Amino acid sequence: MRTITINTLQAMKQDGEKFAVLAAYDATFAHFISEAEVEVILVGDSLGMVVQGHDTTIPVTVEQIAYHTAAVKRGARRSFIIADMPFMSYGDCGSALRNAATLMQAGAQMVKLEGGAWLADTFHQMAERGIPTCAHLGLTPQSVNKFGGYKVQGRDADHAQQILSDAITLEQAGADLLVLECVPTPLAAEISRSLSIPVIGIGAGPHTDAQVLVLYDMLGLTPSRAPKFTKNFLLGQPDIPAALRAYVEDVKSGAFPAEEHSFK
Repeated sequence: MRTITINTLQAMKQDGEKFAVLAAYDATFAHFISEAEVEVILVGDSLGMVVQGHDTTIPVTVEQIAYHTAAVKRGARRSFIIADMPFMSYGDCGSALRNAATLMQAGAQMVKLEGGAWLADTFHQMAERGIPTCAHLGLTPQSVNKFGGYKVQGRDADHAQQILSDAITLEQAGADLLVLECVPTPLAAEISRSLSIPVIGIGAGPHTDAQVLVLYDMLGLTPSRAPKFTKNFLLGQPDIPAALRAYVEDVKSGAFPAEEHSFK
């Protein structure tokens, strides 16, 4: 696999070629993910739940994300690395810039922030300073206490319009990528058509430019009930590398996600 950059991902969107993303947290898995030609590795604050055993992502710190980002960087030779900005690490522009610098210096090539149009100035300032950014809309896990749980977002017309408006605003502010989580398939399709930047879906249907899953979920290592949008790719495969390749193939062919992994 060629070394992946922002330009690679942008060209793939323009060419209509889907790309695969996995959330992972250590050097060994990062090595096998990169060897399976997964274009992007997300060092997600989901590590708070799947690695640390918390109920939410909120306890995760910048220092913890930086530690896991450095580990992933050492394992992944060609995949593009995105690091999550943890809860309240970007509450103001100054904090956002300082904490993003920490994650970039640890090995991230982009940082991801959850939130809508209120972040426009932060995205603009990061772009000015050479920090690539990924926006995250829809179900934003750091807002779980505000949402009252992990719920599908954008099901009513007004909320759907707000998510679309936020997506356009953040692209204009300088966002390079967008993650859409747990939104109805038609809304994700409309947003993907409306933006020139690549859109990565999770529980957002098959019409986005890319798909992301948590590594543990796609290997069937979910202690409780697996989310609707996941699939166990290890089933029927001889080993983990084969499961990773099966995930990439299904994302690129459009076989994943199917209707049963999406929301109406």
